[in-house]
Amino acid sequence: MKHLFPIVILIASLAFFASCGSDSYAPKPKGYMRFDLPAKAYVPYDTLALPFRFEAAAEADVALKRNERRLKWVDLNYPDYGGIIYLSYIPLRSVDDLAGEVDTSYQLLSKHFNYATGQKEFIFVNPDDRVYATVCKIEGRNVASTYQFWATDSLHHFLRGSLYINCVPNNDSLAPILEYLQADIDHIIETLRWRD
Repeated sequence: MKHLFPIVILIASLAFFASCGSDSYAPKPKGYMRFDLPAKAYVPYDTLALPFRFEAAAEADVALKRNERRLKWVDLNYPDYGGIIYLSYIPLRSVDDLAGEVDTSYQLLSKHFNYATGQKEFIFVNPDDRVYATVCKIEGRNVASTYQFWATDSLHHFLRGSLYINCVPNNDSLAPILEYLQADIDHIIETLRWRD
């Protein structure tokens, strides 16, 4: 009986450790947060302080900023998502101004290329209202600004916009919010009208 006790302990230990090494384990897939986004609703944003007007998302908090020079900014804040669309307006004085602003826009855009896996460029043309826009969608998991644009009438007005989310970039998990806010930028461009 004394010799049997260590054998029973050994068999019980082996059975215990053998049951821990089951092959039935399967890792769980990586999950992301779920976002319930409201239906789109837009309201006109029209102030005499700006030489243009557009329709903004009803849920966005719109803030107008300006300085003593000729620059004016509009920030569209989305507090529920930590998103912000920055709009910068610069009046043009000459064709050289237009070329310079387009060049500056490409330089600002190129700062995101180190984190990008691709870029798509779209052209928007509305000759009746003299709105000509270039929209750049930057793809990549860690890109800080995934959607940027500039719009002009080619003579007097230049408007630049960019989308940012106030968090560490992980654009896979933020994809629903990014697409939701990108649609708002598309709507801004479609409803953009110059005052003169």
